[in-house]
Parts: sequence; C-alpha cells; structure tokens
Amino acid sequence: MFIVNLTYVKPLEEVEKYLAEHIIFLNKYYARNNFVCSGRKNPRTGGVILCNAKNIEEVKKIISEDPFNRNSIANYEVVEFQPTKYAENFKEFVE
Repeated sequence: MFIVNLTYVKPLEEVEKYLAEHIIFLNKYYARNNFVCSGRKNPRTGGVILCNAKNIEEVKKIISEDPFNRNSIANYEVVEFQPTKYAENFKEFVE
C-alpha cells in the first residue's frame, strides 16, 4: 500500500485547468482497484491518494499518467507502508 502525497507547485488557477483531466485519471485507477481513496489537502496545497499497487514501479507508472504530473502542476512524495491493523471492510484492499 502506498500514500501518494501531492504538493502543488503552480497556482490554483493552473490546477483548475487540469482538474477535469485529473478526475478522469483518478476514475481510471479507481476502476482498476488501485485507488482506495483520495482527496484535497486542507488548506488546498495539494492532495493525497491511497494507492494499492504491487510495488513502487507500478506506482511510478500510474503517477506518470496523471495530468498534474505531465504538466508539472504538482510534486509527488510516495510512502510505502504495510497495513497491519484496519477496519474489517478494508480487508479487501490488503494483499
């Protein structure tokens, strides 16, 4: 499991230009069961994606498709972790 921490490096006006494409990207990986949850940071300085992937290489491939990445809108920090305790209904995401 991976936490993908996005930090905007461009003004929100630039973020908004690519938001519709970013949502399409998110929907693609929700449909493939890679994304578990996502959302904006508060204050709105970026976002967070909880990603279920086999390894860091798969995460990097996924991130490479994000319009925010392709258009240099955000920087990405990826943190891998092993879920050891979780809510019962979260079990399906844990490999």
